[in-house]
Amino acid sequence: MGVSVSNWRLARTVSLLGQLGVVSGTAMDTVMVRRLQDGDPGGLVRRALAAFPFQQWVKPVLDKYFQPEGRGGQPYKRIPMPSRLGDTASQILHVLGGYVEVFLAKEGHTGLVGINLLTKLQIPTLGTLYGAMLAKVDYVLMGAGIPREIPEALDKLAAGETASLKLDVTGWTGTEPPRLQFNPLEVAGQAQTLKRPNFLPIIASNSLATLLARKVTGTIQGFVIEGPTAGGHNAPPRGTPVFDERGQPVYGERDVVDLEQIKALGLPFWLAGGTGSPEALEEALSRGAAGIQVGTLFAYSQESGFEAGLKARVLEQAAKGEVRVFTDPKASPTGFPFKVAEVAGTLSQPEVYQRRRRVCDLGYLREAYQTPEGKIGFRCASEPIDQYLAKGGDLANTEGRKCLCNALLAAVGQGQVQKNGDLEPPLITSGDDLERIGRFVARYGTRYSARDVVAYLLGKTALAEPKAEQFAANS
Repeated sequence: MGVSVSNWRLARTVSLLGQLGVVSGTAMDTVMVRRLQDGDPGGLVRRALAAFPFQQWVKPVLDKYFQPEGRGGQPYKRIPMPSRLGDTASQILHVLGGYVEVFLAKEGHTGLVGINLLTKLQIPTLGTLYGAMLAKVDYVLMGAGIPREIPEALDKLAAGETASLKLDVTGWTGTEPPRLQFNPLEVAGQAQTLKRPNFLPIIASNSLATLLARKVTGTIQGFVIEGPTAGGHNAPPRGTPVFDERGQPVYGERDVVDLEQIKALGLPFWLAGGTGSPEALEEALSRGAAGIQVGTLFAYSQESGFEAGLKARVLEQAAKGEVRVFTDPKASPTGFPFKVAEVAGTLSQPEVYQRRRRVCDLGYLREAYQTPEGKIGFRCASEPIDQYLAKGGDLANTEGRKCLCNALLAAVGQGQVQKNGDLEPPLITSGDDLERIGRFVARYGTRYSARDVVAYLLGKTALAEPKAEQFAANS
């Protein structure tokens, strides 16, 4: 669901309704400091930070980023792009960002809350996980790659021990791959143990499910099986690439997960992608699934993080059947296909894309590569082309690439004002269900709540809005 679309408020609401509410864990450091720079309405971020158990890390962040009166239209102060490996202190903003989001989602009740991270975004992972675990997150979900080292990392972090992940480095010739390190002692100052969250990898193939269930150190507690109709990053099709008349990758029988093989692994699984209906839930349960993961319907609820005007515009188009979703094989710098909603005024439009000046000032999706000197450098196919080529990048990789980092932040009202005065345009990612949302909107209107979504999926007329203290008492 992009960056902060599935925010703490949405996850908290879903959790209060007895389901698993999941926050997006992408770019949480930037989301947190931009909320502070926008004045932190209601004092929510500061309230969460006041509960952080190691306060020596909090004051410097507030001193640098909190602006009581907001920015007044000025650019956001940027967080330095990560470039150091094995430096726990440099990850403190990831820790705080993960903590704040989960703390707010869990505040005042005992419902279940998870966090979703992208495997491809390697540098922020360990710090964000540790922050979420300090806030007692219940589940971790990870896709967009092969998260084979995450179960062991969760074990290590829960035990208060140093965790590490291999860093993928293009062209690496060393005998041992570089590793990212995170030592909880450097944050906490003393040994402590934390609750180890359940881990649900997001997978799109039987072979990956088998690998993760049987051949990793540590344990997993189930799977989310995501089809190519889901929003965000999709797994690429297997075999020789084939494209339809619109230029979208074509998925075939080799891309269909055999659920009988999944059931044989003996772990629960949830189906995702095109599952946003009571009929899809019923079918999933009949096929042995524990339930479904739903993104699109929740993404346009009132509780989601999409900027309100943009959200309303998309729903109005969708209600008329006038919005389409394009599986863009080039948009993401990662090389994974990426779902893009075709909405006027966003980067989905060629004229908006061509008008934007390339810049890379967030760096989450950068690729690590070995420099001619044998060191580790970082480059992004969406950065200025001359800079990318100077780092040994291939010109062909730059074609059609979009700065998802800036665009997805713009979609939730945190667009950067660049040095030339341009405001970063948004980009919306949605699953194919967006093209079929008209039936739902006709029933619930364009200003519906997450409570309406849960009621719809469960086949109920309506659900009462629970109070947090009632939910905690009855759980």
